[in-house]
This record gives sequence, C-alpha cells and structure tokens, in this order.
Amino acid sequence: MKVLQIGRYPDLAFVDVPIPEPGPGQVVMRVLGVATCPQWDLHLRHDEPMFAGHSFTYPYTPGQPGHEATGVVTAVGEEVSSVAVGDRVSAWRDQGHDRWGCYAEYAVLDETNVIGVPAALPVEATASVELAMCVGATFLLLRTMGGLSGARVGINGLGPAGLVAAQMARAEGASRVVGFDPHEGRRRFALERWVDAAPDPACVPEVSFPARPATPALDVIVDCVGSKRSVEWAMDHASSRVALFGVQREDYTYAPRHYGGLSLIGYPGHSREAAEYAVALIGAGKLDLAPLITATMPLGDYQRGIDLLERQEAIKVLFVP
Repeated sequence: MKVLQIGRYPDLAFVDVPIPEPGPGQVVMRVLGVATCPQWDLHLRHDEPMFAGHSFTYPYTPGQPGHEATGVVTAVGEEVSSVAVGDRVSAWRDQGHDRWGCYAEYAVLDETNVIGVPAALPVEATASVELAMCVGATFLLLRTMGGLSGARVGINGLGPAGLVAAQMARAEGASRVVGFDPHEGRRRFALERWVDAAPDPACVPEVSFPARPATPALDVIVDCVGSKRSVEWAMDHASSRVALFGVQREDYTYAPRHYGGLSLIGYPGHSREAAEYAVALIGAGKLDLAPLITATMPLGDYQRGIDLLERQEAIKVLFVP
C-alpha cells in the first residue's frame, strides 16, 4: 500500500509498505476518505506548532496528520468484539502523532478509537466524525449547565468547527444562531444553511449586539477562534456563558465588567460519549458534515488540496487514497 510522509515544505513522499496487520485490540481500516484538519495541515506546512511547547520533526510520522477518516474494516485482531470485518467505521479519536496516521490506503486503529457509522451515507458525511466529537464535547458540557433550549447562541469563527457548532446549537434547541467571521465567503456559506445572521466581527453593529454593562443580545457564545480579542469580545457580549473551543495561545482577561452571572467554560476533553452524540446527530439528520467538504481529490494531490486551504478556497478537503 502507499502511505503519505510529509517532509519540510514542499517535500513529501509516497512510501510503499505492506498492508498492516492488526495486533490484539486493533482493527485494520481500508480508508475510503480522509479529510484535512486545516489547523494541523497548515501548521505542519509552515512549521508553526499549534500548542505551546510542541515542535515538528521532519520527515513527519507516516500517514500523519491524517486522522479524520472513514472506511471499511478489513481485518480485526484478537479480543476485538465491537466491530467486524465489513463494518463501515470512522476514527473518532486521533491516536497521537507518534503513530502512523490515515493519509494512507489502510490504517491500523485501536478498536477503542473507531465507531460504527451509517454505511448508506456518503464518505463526506462521516469522514470528520472526529471533529464533530471534539465540538460535541463542548455541547454535552453546555447541556449540564442549563442547556440551550430557547437560547440565543453566538458562534465565533465559521471554520469547520464553527460550522459544526452552529448545527449542534440548532439541534440543542437554540432559538437564534449568529455566526461571526471576517471571511465573507464563510459568512455567506453559513447564512445559506445554518445561521440566522452572520456579521463581520470587525464591524458588528452595537445597536444589535450591545456590550456590557448593557444587556447582551446573546445568551451563550461558543468561541471557535481562541484569540484573546475573540474570547474577550465574547465575554463582553454574552449574558450567561462563554464556551472555549478554540486553541488558547495567550492569556484572557476576565474583567470586573464580566461579573454578574457570566460563566467562562473550559474545554472538557474528548470522550466516546461525545463521539456517540455526534454520530447520533448525523444519523438523525441534524448534523450534516458533507457540505464542509468543498473539494475531493486523490491523496496524490495532497499539496494541491492544502494550497486550497491556504488560500481559503476550501473549508475542508477530502482525500481519496
């Protein structure tokens, strides 16, 4: 089989290796499609670590950073009981970048890291279950903190995570969903599908979205950006809760003006429960991941696909090995 190995940009190679065999508690998945994670793919291209203290070593681990993948189980190891050969599954958890990833024709995954998905759905609809799980963890936490039924919900950032969050807010009963993003195309895309309004954060009308100490027009804001400016804007414009999903790279200031009922909610972490929540929404038709895939191409065109992300001409790219 062939597996992609990324070197320092623009170097990459397609390595020929034997189809892997599963160990105890593992499955082999024939990859039908693997979606980009723009954060990882672009940070790797520019050698700019996503997290404080992290660094890249080139050439990178074969198959990485591919982890949003769906496929068919072709072999199972000893002690595997939850899936069988022929099952359609998705990877719901990134196994770590020290292990071979899914930018490959076949991938070995721990049984605990795959979840069954509806075989009747197109690959585009289930490849990014891992992303949906990540976002879903935040929404399960919000359920325990008053829920979203009837709430006016803001989404900061309309990239892949924000577009999933907008759909989950709807599924949780939000009465109004507003998305904020500087990219006109992203705002238009979301407005056509999942949000009621999509202002440019650089020119949000104060009359429509008053800041504290006035009464905010939004009850809850889910921040999918992570910047200091974005999070502090959210704290100024939410009346009850701000949930942090975007990767934090700098300190935020929770100021006296934020007192009086505002809760700042950290990210709860990944869980199988969140993966099951996401797959249930997909099966019920309340979460559609397929529109996030704006380009599909062979894995051999990897650099061309990442070029589209770089130019913000694609939300996500699906590679077919």
